[in-house]
Amino acid sequence: MTLRVVPRDQHPISRKDISPNALRVLYRLRDGGHQAFLVGGAVRDLMVGGHPKDFDIATSATPEEVKHLFRNCRLIGRRFRLAHVVFGREIIEVATFRANVDDGSGDRQVHDDGRLLRDNVYGTIEDDAVRRDFTANALYYTIEDFSIHDYVGGFEDVRNRVLKLIGDPETRYHEDPVRMLRVVRFAAKLGFDIDDATAAPVPALAPLLAEAAPARLFEECLKMFLSGYGEACFLGLERFGLYAVLFPESAAALKANRSGALRRVVLEGLRGTDARVHADEPVSPAFLFALLLWPAYCRALIELQGQGVHAIEAQRRAADRVTVHELSTIALPRRFSLPMQEIWLLQSRLTSAQSGARPRKRVMRTLAHPRFRAAFDFLVLRQVASDGHADDVAFWREAQADPDNAIALQPPPGDEEGEGEGGDGERSAPRRRRRRRRSAAPTG
Repeated sequence: MTLRVVPRDQHPISRKDISPNALRVLYRLRDGGHQAFLVGGAVRDLMVGGHPKDFDIATSATPEEVKHLFRNCRLIGRRFRLAHVVFGREIIEVATFRANVDDGSGDRQVHDDGRLLRDNVYGTIEDDAVRRDFTANALYYTIEDFSIHDYVGGFEDVRNRVLKLIGDPETRYHEDPVRMLRVVRFAAKLGFDIDDATAAPVPALAPLLAEAAPARLFEECLKMFLSGYGEACFLGLERFGLYAVLFPESAAALKANRSGALRRVVLEGLRGTDARVHADEPVSPAFLFALLLWPAYCRALIELQGQGVHAIEAQRRAADRVTVHELSTIALPRRFSLPMQEIWLLQSRLTSAQSGARPRKRVMRTLAHPRFRAAFDFLVLRQVASDGHADDVAFWREAQADPDNAIALQPPPGDEEGEGEGGDGERSAPRRRRRRRRSAAPTG
């Protein structure tokens, strides 16, 4: 390890681009007699002209010493002890320099398979640098002379836009399998190439992700797909065999869907999500997971209908089956899984008038459903796979503006069976049940 100090006139980082609260923490730690550096993603992003939202600090002060300096500080974590200095809605994360050794105190624990279970042995800044994951994340900016300290060659890697793991890649992935997801996410976000040695082990080690905590995988999915680079992350996950570990049933459905219709829906949905994020528009995790698990839902629905299960019952059972199976991998909270299922189940109601007119009462009830708008947006998205939804989209678009006019412009009603395809769970006459049984599962 060789320290390289990059002076202020040789890098683009200016204090005016750093959070004032982060600067306050840096100066107070320094005045308290501690080393303190801005580190990680903020330094990396500022070097490539980005605008980081989070500013992390590495320091020689222990978490207890940080708490002593800041009344607005709280200590968090057991596996990795951290100090959070809170300024209203902004949190400045402060981590003590970590050593990459076991001192026998029990503060560093490694599982037999290589996973790092606990990492609270403190050390020097040199120790801290080599235990970080990527060279691009191991750059330290100091307020002493506004230089950057580089111990692992990260400065040149950032300039060359290369993502490279520190140390032996296989060992680092065994320590923390989620690093494989971080490789994909950072490459997508930054537009960096992945170093060959960093990329090579990922396909073979992808199954290690199944050992990660489902709650942590949920958080990583939000970071990947709700940061404005979801499409690129999806393609990266597919490339390295990681998508099949995170979403096994959807991956199987995409592979079996020879027309590629389901994949087109997913990609188009992710492009739309990325556009909304970049436009600072809200994106719901429920809609995101409805999109990512839609292939699995469609496949499960087709299987159940093929077994003769009544259409409405098949929809509900398919939604439940996909959700329960996915929960074993990703801990999707109920506040998102239930709306996700409602988006799926409303699709049959929105496409129910394949023959005959929609009754006014049912139209008004559908428009009033709390998940109607999300379900309608999902229906619009499905047109990428099938233009057979065009009339339904046109009807519901008009219904949102003028329900009575939309209802009046419908084709003349057919037989009474046509009215029974709503999929809203109402008890139906036998003839309607036979009609529903013959209804086709979604193709996209």
